[in-house]
Amino acid sequence: MICLKLAALFSGGKDSTYAIYEAKAQGHQIVCLITILPLSEESMLLHFPNIKLTKLQSKSMNIPQLTIESDSNDPDLEAKTLEHVLNDAKTKYGIEGIVHGGILSEFQKNFFTRVCSKLALDIISPLWNKNQKDYMNKLIESRFRFIIVSVTSSGLDESWLGKEINQSNLLKLENLASKHGFNLTFEGGEAETLVVDCPLFTFPLKIEKFKKVWDGYRGRFEILDAKLDYHAR
Repeated sequence: MICLKLAALFSGGKDSTYAIYEAKAQGHQIVCLITILPLSEESMLLHFPNIKLTKLQSKSMNIPQLTIESDSNDPDLEAKTLEHVLNDAKTKYGIEGIVHGGILSEFQKNFFTRVCSKLALDIISPLWNKNQKDYMNKLIESRFRFIIVSVTSSGLDESWLGKEINQSNLLKLENLASKHGFNLTFEGGEAETLVVDCPLFTFPLKIEKFKKVWDGYRGRFEILDAKLDYHAR
């Protein structure tokens, strides 16, 4: 297998983080993180809640990060923003491809494939078409600690905001996914997650202050203050 110098499309959630973990296990070198700050939560491509905390995660993984703000939710304009930052990564870090944490979304995968093809970059998608139940169990077994930071689906109420997904509540989540018809991995945007610790991190994130916002149907867990917990190791 050819090992590549990759940029990771990084949102701070479970999928983009675990994709880095898998790509490194395959022998690839992750030379930088790329984080695009979306205009709003209406973006069809980009992760929105608590995206600025990726700076702390980048520091904990000791991987440099390139960030850029998108001024539109239009996918075509978001593509131009992505092209710009990927060209920057080619110049600064000599990337040969990207690692992408998509599992089921053909829309997202086709979007990133088109952009990478235009820039002569390979795309590595180590999570693509993984069995959702097996994948969620693998995350927990691999010592990935992640919390839910937004919910937008029937079956997921305010009580899930800020909750860490572990073996004890995964079965309940599976039952809700089956009953209400949402993706167990939240690939359809039913929820968003934030990784607070994993084997890639030197130090875990410690949430100091937060608030919950709930409108009766959807909500978010806004982290107002967080830091790396240097005393946790």
